[in-house]
Amino acid sequence: MGAVEALTGRGLEFSHLLVEVFRLNGLLLAAGDELARPAGLTSARWQVLGVVDHGPSTVAQVARAMGLTRQTVQQTANSLAHDGMITFQDNPRDRRARLLTLTPRGTSALREVERRQAAWANQISSRLSLSELRAASSTLRDLGDLLEE
Repeated sequence: MGAVEALTGRGLEFSHLLVEVFRLNGLLLAAGDELARPAGLTSARWQVLGVVDHGPSTVAQVARAMGLTRQTVQQTANSLAHDGMITFQDNPRDRRARLLTLTPRGTSALREVERRQAAWANQISSRLSLSELRAASSTLRDLGDLLEE
């Protein structure tokens, strides 16, 4: 059995950061579910509606935008369609990849969650300085870019 490589100081700090990101992800998903519940949504359903709000999208496009598998997004889209929040429309560019579009019910639910999220974001962010928030966003964006390389 080969030797395990020792972490450098930076490697160790990056590992600590990952643990915090995973913890934060769980907390954000739980908060998102709380914000979305009154509108009949979950965090996952809210995220799909948010992507489709920018324009008709295929399941694959939504999956790429969210960093999820196509199958996961397809299940969520099917659930949203069943509840009348999105529709599947023919795609003139690809007969096999139908386009997701918001219905008025989906738009209304999304706007309700966006209003609740804005109040929540304003409350949480008031505890941090703008420079701290910008630095955190920049660091996470940079790390995402490094991982995409």
